[in-house]
Amino acid sequence: ATFKGWVEIMSDATDAKDVDIQPEYETNVYILLYFVFFIIFGSFFTLNLFIGVVIDNFNQQKRMLRGDGTIDMFMTEDQKKYYNAMKKMGSKKPTKALPRPRFALGRFLFDLTTNQKFDIFIMICIFLNMVCMCLEHHNQSHTYDLVLDYINTLFVIIFAIECIMKLIALNFKYFTMTWNVFDFIIVIASVLGQALGEIMAQFVVNPTLLRVVRVARIGRILRLVKGAKGIRTLLFALAVSMPALFNIGLLLFLVMFIYSIFGMSFFAYVRKSAGITDLFNFETFPNSMIVLFPMCTTAGWSGVFQALTNDRPPDCNPTLNTPSHKGDCGDTAIATPFLVSYVIITSLIVVNMYIAVILENFNQAQEDVQQGLTDDDYDMYYEKWQRFDPSGSQFINYDQLSDFVDDLEPPLRVSKPNQLILVRMNLPICEYDRMHCVDILDGLTKHFLGTLDTEIASNEIDAPIDMKKDRPKDYHPISTTIQRQRELYLSRLILRRFRNNVKRRRNEQKGQELTFE
Repeated sequence: ATFKGWVEIMSDATDAKDVDIQPEYETNVYILLYFVFFIIFGSFFTLNLFIGVVIDNFNQQKRMLRGDGTIDMFMTEDQKKYYNAMKKMGSKKPTKALPRPRFALGRFLFDLTTNQKFDIFIMICIFLNMVCMCLEHHNQSHTYDLVLDYINTLFVIIFAIECIMKLIALNFKYFTMTWNVFDFIIVIASVLGQALGEIMAQFVVNPTLLRVVRVARIGRILRLVKGAKGIRTLLFALAVSMPALFNIGLLLFLVMFIYSIFGMSFFAYVRKSAGITDLFNFETFPNSMIVLFPMCTTAGWSGVFQALTNDRPPDCNPTLNTPSHKGDCGDTAIATPFLVSYVIITSLIVVNMYIAVILENFNQAQEDVQQGLTDDDYDMYYEKWQRFDPSGSQFINYDQLSDFVDDLEPPLRVSKPNQLILVRMNLPICEYDRMHCVDILDGLTKHFLGTLDTEIASNEIDAPIDMKKDRPKDYHPISTTIQRQRELYLSRLILRRFRNNVKRRRNEQKGQELTFE
């Protein structure tokens, strides 16, 4: 059922004639149908049902813990979309923009290094550097080796120049970003590797290996490329799955720890044969973990099972002088439930939890893409926000609102003329004609989802985030865009009436003067 050793058993079965009768080559060919049907129904069908049950129960428990099932019962489809969007909004906050240097060279380098095209150029250099590293091979000529060395030196110079330019442009703010610190370490290691040569190669971590890790930076630029939406979805599902995968890994380690102690207690002195060797054995805790780790994927468990069930001579010596009362023999009665239970728990349950987590998060990422609003869209919103609010105050002026929403990228963008749409959003206006970032984002989200009239009231269901939480102390709404439009309309109406009255009175006075004359 686990596809281990079934080909050898099938081959022996096709040659078997009867009990205690010499086998004959392919004398029982029709027995192949038995194995084919067993593999189809016993492995392909039944085991996948097992996996389906594990994944279904995992998702059910996850929904129960989150309480989504209860919430969904009282929500329309539009409310569900807005509810999910609110959860994304709650995890995003504006940050201060990087300060632009005051001196001319610093401003030039700042504008250059923060430009998207510059990032794309560096990513291309990283990719080409990886390609050059892949071109190395055994017995390459001296000229070939020299050319690769020159090319590698060129890339080291490019990355060093990038590092120096960012240090000048960003000053100490350069080290506040994790990727910059990582790049700085790699550049220093690469420069030392070029300068000291063989000396650096003797360290535990070769600088060449660090350069390979730098290819992970390409993942940052994928979200800037509109055509890479599918890859971004996969990367997002993987990133979101990491915490849960770590927890499942701890559970797997706990199971392996328990079974390794059990294996050392009963099979430490088993004779080395089949799957038990000088490295793969239960003599020590590390060796026990090495045996159990590949068995998580059912790899090699049949060989280990064969060695642990050798409990009779001549396969073992029960009288051998060892701390075990069975000499170097195994124990079929203990080995069978030991290995079968371990394979079921690890391979069929715990390992399939990895699949369940990744599938769940991938489906969630797909739903986000189909819904139209993803975390990348909210990240883009706050990146654009930095341009209008470089101090990170969370406010912009009301007269900047139209330009700001026009500067956004789809799907949150509202292109000009957008005054009527902004009025319909009914966005709160704070003191001194200021607009808060969350209020604007909430209005843009409702506009995109077509739920401007949708509210998640606290007396109906619990909202995923409190829209008034974590607001600055000076957040005091005194008006809204609708109210402001009404005020403007009334002021224009009053002004028009006033002008008409003034004009009428002037005409009356002129008429009286003409009559008098």
